[in-house]
Amino acid sequence: MNTTLYQAGPWNDNRPFTYDFNDPLGKNIQNKLLSTYLDTRKGNCVSMPLLYVILGQKLGLDVTLATAPLHVFVKFRRDDGIWINIETTSGGTLRDQGYVDQFHIQPRALFTGIYLRPLSHKESVGVMIDTLEEFYAHHRAPEFQLGLTALELRNNPKDIPSLLERGEAYYHLLQARYMSRYPRPEDIPANKQADYQMLGHNNQMLFAKAESLGWRQPTPEEDKAYLQQIQNIKAKQGGEQ
Repeated sequence: MNTTLYQAGPWNDNRPFTYDFNDPLGKNIQNKLLSTYLDTRKGNCVSMPLLYVILGQKLGLDVTLATAPLHVFVKFRRDDGIWINIETTSGGTLRDQGYVDQFHIQPRALFTGIYLRPLSHKESVGVMIDTLEEFYAHHRAPEFQLGLTALELRNNPKDIPSLLERGEAYYHLLQARYMSRYPRPEDIPANKQADYQMLGHNNQMLFAKAESLGWRQPTPEEDKAYLQQIQNIKAKQGGEQ
C-alpha cells in the first residue's frame, strides 16, 4: 500500500500521491475531496487517510480511521491484535504519544475517547460528513447545518467537529434573527424572547459539551508552530530532491 501510493514507480506512472503543502490546513474544502486527491495526487489529512482506508478494506486489511484535533489518520490492526498508527500524510507511522505531544491532546480527551481510538465503519463515514458540514457552514442556511449535524451526532454523540459546527449554526441563527436586528437583548419582542434564549443556550451548551469531553481551542502559538513544522518538512523534502 505505502509503496504503491507514496513511492514513484511504473505502478503509479511515476506520479506518487503526496501531501499538499500549498494548503496544509485544508482551508479550501475542495482539497478535502477524494475526487481532487485522485485528480491532482496532492492531498491532506482528510483525503489521504480516506483513500488509504477504502483501498485497505477492499484488500481485506483491518484498517480504519482515527482522529486527533483537526487531524485524521489510519489505524491498522496486526494479526496479533496490536493497532499501528499510519500517518498517511507522510507514509510513516507514529505512536499515540506522538499525536498527544504534537496536537497537545488533553488526558480528558483520551479518557472520553474523542481522539486516537479506532473508529467504527459508521463513525468513519461521520468523518466524511464532517467535511460536508463544513461545506454547509459556508454555502447553506444554518437550518441545513442543524439537520446534518443532528444526523451525525445520533451516530456518534462525541463527534467534536459536529458539536462545534452545530454550536456555530445556532450562533448564526442568533445573529441573523436577533443580534443584527436589535441593538440590545431587551429590545427583542417578548414573543421572541424564548427563541432568543433557546438559541443562545444551545450555542453555549454545545461548546461546553465539547470542552467537557476534552476539546480545547488551539492557541495561536500552537497553530504557528504547526505551520512552521509543515514548512520545515517541505524545505527538507525540497532539499532531498
